[in-house]
Amino acid sequence: MELSLLLIFWYGILHAFGPDHLTAIADFSIGKNKRKTLLITTLFAVGHGLSLFLFAKLLEHMPISEEILGWGDIISATVIIAMGCYLLFMVLTDRIQLGKHMHNGKEHIHIWFGKSHEHDDTIAQSSSFTMGLLMGAGGVRGMLVTLGAVGSGHVDFAMIGAFTAGVMLIFVGFGLVMLYLNEHFLGNIGNVRRAFATAGIVSLIVGSNILIG
Repeated sequence: MELSLLLIFWYGILHAFGPDHLTAIADFSIGKNKRKTLLITTLFAVGHGLSLFLFAKLLEHMPISEEILGWGDIISATVIIAMGCYLLFMVLTDRIQLGKHMHNGKEHIHIWFGKSHEHDDTIAQSSSFTMGLLMGAGGVRGMLVTLGAVGSGHVDFAMIGAFTAGVMLIFVGFGLVMLYLNEHFLGNIGNVRRAFATAGIVSLIVGSNILIG
């Protein structure tokens, strides 16, 4: 059993390196501080694991076809493309803002979407969890292959926990990379808008490649 969980944990690590997942993390982590970045990446991983568990349990009792599994890829790609379009819309309509203030002798930078300083970070947090849920459908194919490799078609919380732990390890690590970029390269509005525009374009490319593939 321990070997099976280790294999699923390793699959979670490999699965998290998918360009669609890292693109999603980048989309939500740009401009966030350490606490918010870690919270967003954790929520994404938890949502991803929960969704994968639900889809895998559903498919346990259904005849599995390539067409059914293909819908998971379509859902993931659609979410990524929609996020890319949203980011590009925010950039082109000048709805990305940057503000600075001093707190305890240290400069703090705030980046938000909109025309005023009224912004709510709970939107980004809930959105990252929701995106994790939706994109979990795209991981079902690989999880079922992994379960076949360990000789079991049964999905339980221990397996999903091992998978989510592997995913979370990479997501949080990549979130810290994004945090470094936020702190060292996003000190002016020009760089911020270029970063969001780049993330939007990459999202469109990654999502389109998934659909084409």
